[in-house]
Amino acid sequence: MKKDREKWDRKYLENPELLAKRAPSKMVAKYAKLAPFKEALDIACGGGRHLLYLASLGFRVVGIDISKVAIKMLAKIVDKSKIELIEADLDSYKFEKNRYAFVVMSNYLDRDVIKRAKESLVVGGIFVVETYIEDAINQKPNLNPNFLLKKGELEKIFKDFKILEYTEFENEQYEKYKMKKVAIVAKKL
Repeated sequence: MKKDREKWDRKYLENPELLAKRAPSKMVAKYAKLAPFKEALDIACGGGRHLLYLASLGFRVVGIDISKVAIKMLAKIVDKSKIELIEADLDSYKFEKNRYAFVVMSNYLDRDVIKRAKESLVVGGIFVVETYIEDAINQKPNLNPNFLLKKGELEKIFKDFKILEYTEFENEQYEKYKMKKVAIVAKKL
C-alpha cells in the first residue's frame, strides 16, 4: 500500500536512529540455535538487527520490508551471499510454504501476516514474535489499539504450535516511549 510505504519511508528519513545497529532481541539470540537448519525469514526487517545477527550465525536470511529507505540502507551493508532483501507490502506478499527453519517478526503487528507466515515454516521450525501489548504503562500518545496485542492473543494465534516461551516485559531503553511488549517463541508441530 502506497500510504504505508510513504509513512515508513518518512519515519526512517525523519528518525534515522531507527535504522541504527542494535543487538538482537533476547528471544532471537536464545532460540536461533534450535532451528533445524539455517534458513530464516525476517518479517518487517527495518534496520536489520535480526537478519544481520542471523547471518552472523551462518543463516541464509530473507528480509522483507515495505520501506524503500530501510531496504536501500541495508543493501549497502549486508553480505548479499547470505542475505536477500525484498521490498514488499506484507498485505499482499505471498509467503513460500514450508521453506524456513526460523521466522522472526519484531516491533510490527499484523495478525493476518502472522497467520500466513506460519505456513512458511517447516515442521520443527521456530517462530519468534515480539511486539507491543495493551497495558496501563504504555505512554505513546495517539496509539492505535489495532497495533497492540491483547492479553493471551498470541497464545491463541499459536495454539497449533508448541509454545517454548512466552514473556511480557518493558521495551528497550533506546525506545522513545515506555511500552509493554510481549514475546512468544513457538515451534511448528
